[in-house]
Amino acid sequence: MTIRVLVVDDQPLMRAAFEMTLRAEDDIEHVGEAADGREAVEQARLLRPDVILMDIRMPELDGVEATRILAAEDATTKILILTTFDIDEYVLEALKAGASGFLLKDVRPEELVHAIRSVADGDTLLAPSVTRRLLERFIEPRPPGPELALELRTLTPTERTVLTLIGRGRSNAEIAAELFVADTTVRTHVRHIFEKLGLRDRVQAVVLAYSTGLVTPTPR
Repeated sequence: MTIRVLVVDDQPLMRAAFEMTLRAEDDIEHVGEAADGREAVEQARLLRPDVILMDIRMPELDGVEATRILAAEDATTKILILTTFDIDEYVLEALKAGASGFLLKDVRPEELVHAIRSVADGDTLLAPSVTRRLLERFIEPRPPGPELALELRTLTPTERTVLTLIGRGRSNAEIAAELFVADTTVRTHVRHIFEKLGLRDRVQAVVLAYSTGLVTPTPR
């Protein structure tokens, strides 16, 4: 299957560099480009890409707002945020808005290609350690207890435990080992959590776990 990619960046040289990398891959098709968030929304609606490489700081409409619009319109399109700094409150807002991960702009070509293939396959591209640094710096968790967000009350005790472990950066295999269950059981729990809470992927699950107080920042 060919992965259709839209490149969004306000710098022409950056767009050209990404296009050159993508055109060298047999399974990736560079279907178009945009210079700002407003144009990105228009091109995404027209071209229906599988993956969007989205610059985060642009004129007209920034990458956060463009991501929020596109993620709400089509949950199947995966959005990878492009940024200069890995610890950036705009990155966190984009992840909360529906992005599937982020890449630094100086990413090596092979890493860019791997990232595109990963998110196209439904994986989340964000190291747990980076997720934690972002969340612990910019999010203000509510204290855990009876006042947890209403939507969390739809989860079973086991599902809440699984969500907590996702928030702590555990993989499905690690969760299975910790709970003494099969990987397939964990995948079922994760699917139910996403369905009940309307989550796109693990990034949004991690953000929710922090914001509701299921997971708290580590002491400094």
